[in-house]
Amino acid sequence: MRSVAHAVEEVFESFWHLDGRIFRTLRDLLVPGRVAQRFLGGQRVRYVAPMRLFLVLSLLTFFIARIAVHASAADSDIAAAPGTSQITVPKDFAQARTPAQVEAVRRQLVETLTQTRAAVPNGIARDSMDAGIARANAQAQRRLTQLQADARPTSAVPTAEANSDSTFFSVMGKPWDPVSNPLHYAALPQFANRWINTQLRHIRDNLPRLRSDPQLLYNAFFAAVPSALLVLVPLFALLLRVFYVRSGQVYLEHLVVALYSHAFLCLNLLTQLLLSLLSDALAHVASPITWSIGVVQFGLTLWMPVYLLWMQRRVYAQSWLVTVLKYIGLSGVYLVLVTVAAALLMVASLARL
Repeated sequence: MRSVAHAVEEVFESFWHLDGRIFRTLRDLLVPGRVAQRFLGGQRVRYVAPMRLFLVLSLLTFFIARIAVHASAADSDIAAAPGTSQITVPKDFAQARTPAQVEAVRRQLVETLTQTRAAVPNGIARDSMDAGIARANAQAQRRLTQLQADARPTSAVPTAEANSDSTFFSVMGKPWDPVSNPLHYAALPQFANRWINTQLRHIRDNLPRLRSDPQLLYNAFFAAVPSALLVLVPLFALLLRVFYVRSGQVYLEHLVVALYSHAFLCLNLLTQLLLSLLSDALAHVASPITWSIGVVQFGLTLWMPVYLLWMQRRVYAQSWLVTVLKYIGLSGVYLVLVTVAAALLMVASLARL
């Protein structure tokens, strides 16, 4: 029994270093730049290693995010106009039997494509989403015309028109198909084109599931964020190396700064998510408390950029003017990287539901 307890203690100690360092690290992490400055100054035994702290906080944060963030009622598979009864949304236009069902399918499909379009950068991906939106509107109008002109019972034999209603988007004026009419970019190698069409097929196949359960997209997105951060954090360290090329610090030292700064961001976001769960639990009990929680969350959000600026000033010890100018430039470049990463992550999440 003693050996088992000792083994468990060894596991926790090796992971967390539960000898006071985790609590000291979290406490000092609240002060901008303190942990990074002292760690780089040689006080490494006092604190949890930056990579370990970042991994634990990022995994924990986005695990809680999957619990705290839920799809709204407006994203569900049930659509109803104000004052009317709820309408079950069919999977596609071919199954719509009333104008209301046609409009419900059109609205959900266009909303899904519009949200995806907003997340991707300008270029081929956005053009494909635009084509898909135009196609959905055209399909809806054609189906409405059919319903108005044809009062006969729907045949059990599928027609070519009905099959075209399930078209994802068009390529060269013809319905896209991953085999017979795939999307092809001459500048890309064949394997890349195959991969793109495979992902598009996955997205097309997943849209009905997404309409019925939008939470799937949230879960897939949050599950993939920690992996994306493992790419973004080294890139942020590389930007620090470029902007502070004369600081005398090597890349690994900039990586320490990047890891501790992102660890704080995860800790801040984790706190806000826990406050959201608390607010939801108290929503029907004490509204003043929930309002106060909202104010605290707003303050925590504002504290993020201030913290990063202050940390940059403390670690690199340059004048406020130089620090602010470098902070603006660094933030602008990193924001572009984060936007591109978020867009790719959204598309990947749609393909891997």
